Amino acid sequence: MKDKRLSLTMDSNTYYQAKRLVPRGQISKLFNNFLKEYVKKQKEQELKEAYQRTARSKKMRAEDKV
Repeated sequence: MKDKRLSLTMDSNTYYQAKRLVPRGQISKLFNNFLKEYVKKQKEQELKEAYQRTARSKKMRAEDKV
């Protein structure tokens, strides 16, 4: 898969702290790893909510039959 470029805007304090703390050439890798984890958690949350909706729906249908 090809890499994609992304332009970010951040406040200057955050930028200077990142430059100080993150090794040179590693900021892109840091953001990439952060975003991968964020996307993974979002997908897990969406799946959990879908399962919960399905479970509620099945319970409601069972109650309607009674």
